[in-house]
Amino acid sequence: MMGSNLLIIRGIVGVVFGFLAFLWPGLTIAILVGIFALYAIVDGATNLMLGLTRTEASSHRWALILQGLAGIVAGTLAFVWPQITALALVFFIGAWAIVTGIFEIAAAIRLRRVITGEWLLMLSGALSVVFGVLIFAFPSAGAVGIAWVLGAYAAASGIILVGLGIRLRSHRIVAG
Repeated sequence: MMGSNLLIIRGIVGVVFGFLAFLWPGLTIAILVGIFALYAIVDGATNLMLGLTRTEASSHRWALILQGLAGIVAGTLAFVWPQITALALVFFIGAWAIVTGIFEIAAAIRLRRVITGEWLLMLSGALSVVFGVLIFAFPSAGAVGIAWVLGAYAAASGIILVGLGIRLRSHRIVAG
């Protein structure tokens, strides 16, 4: 049950982050860095906790642990160097999204025999990868565009993760 609750929390954080990104699209780059850093750290800590939680599927929890560590490192680096340029931030967010998506897809593939609805986690991972690729394809987009795209990604991914967490809770299966 703890794993499903953590997925729901992770999803809610994503939806809230997405809403804030849409609400304030003209954020300065420093505030956007701070919001991203907080989101990446919370998301990373949640994944790390999921990866460290012993479950039936714990033999493949390394992906969650690595994803969690990547999120914590990415968020910490964003806090340590807030004067990062807009272009560097764009590439930083893109790389983080691609890495996160790949690990989510890997986790979904490994969990397909353990849970139903693993396609939701795979869909979340695919959204992350597509978001990251779009960031690299259009790096000249301004902070407003990045805020909106990041907000849409976070909200969509969050909704999917809340749905997966609720589904897992109803089946009393813990992901990880």
